Amino acid sequence: MAGNISLSHPASALRLATAESPVARAVLITITTGFFALFLLLPLAVVFQQAFSKGAEIFFKTLQDRYTLDAIRLTLLVAAIAVPLNTLFGLAAAWSLTRFRFPGRSLLVTLIDLPLWVSPVIGGLIYVLVFGAQGWVGPWLMERDVRVIFAVPGIVLATVFVTFPFVARGLIPLMQAQGVSEEEAALTLGANGWQIFWRVTVPKIKWGLLYGVILCNARAMGEFGAVSVVSGHIRGKTNTMPLHIEILYNEYQFAGAFAVASLLALLALATLILKTYAEWRAAQNLRDL
Repeated sequence: MAGNISLSHPASALRLATAESPVARAVLITITTGFFALFLLLPLAVVFQQAFSKGAEIFFKTLQDRYTLDAIRLTLLVAAIAVPLNTLFGLAAAWSLTRFRFPGRSLLVTLIDLPLWVSPVIGGLIYVLVFGAQGWVGPWLMERDVRVIFAVPGIVLATVFVTFPFVARGLIPLMQAQGVSEEEAALTLGANGWQIFWRVTVPKIKWGLLYGVILCNARAMGEFGAVSVVSGHIRGKTNTMPLHIEILYNEYQFAGAFAVASLLALLALATLILKTYAEWRAAQNLRDL
């Protein structure tokens, strides 16, 4: 009987083979929901609870503190520099990898993924070895009074390193799926390279590009490991928000540390909403092709 069902009704057999009992479905959903609540919702709730544990006055006083404001400004400054740089790189890399075949293409793909496989701390140490006082070019920079390590340029470099895969990785699969037919049609109609890029390619990839930019910005604002190595932890000068949270926590200012952490959490939630919307629009555009 089973053999007859599989031969005469293959679709029914497939449904039977992949169907789960109500008990199995309930168990899987419960495990997923419990894991989500335990490892995401509960820690998030604890952050906000601890942020207001000593009252709203301490919360807002921490956010108005000079060092906190300096950390917020530096975090936004670094993100404002690193994200546009990685956006340009991501566009160039995605365009090159999906539109051309050239020697070293596989190596370029591997290098784009490198920061995802290398510890951020190692990335920071690399910049110390290159630009530090005892590094390869550090003495030459010191003679000219140029500071990279323990200064804003080093923080920007470390942030660029850990965040540059996101835009490229958001665009490459999308541009590969879209193909080159519309660009080729525009080329036969006499459009030049820039016209094709701005009027054909960019409108098609705008939601995928926004998705990559959002992820890049989220990582830039929340990066700790690489920035910690190159910053020097100079309060009011080279401390970003994650580093400032660490300092407050180590000084037993727990309410203040969680107050700043709650601000980062709000930024993360806003980023998650924007990411979900951009991901949905990108998938919708892909289905319309």
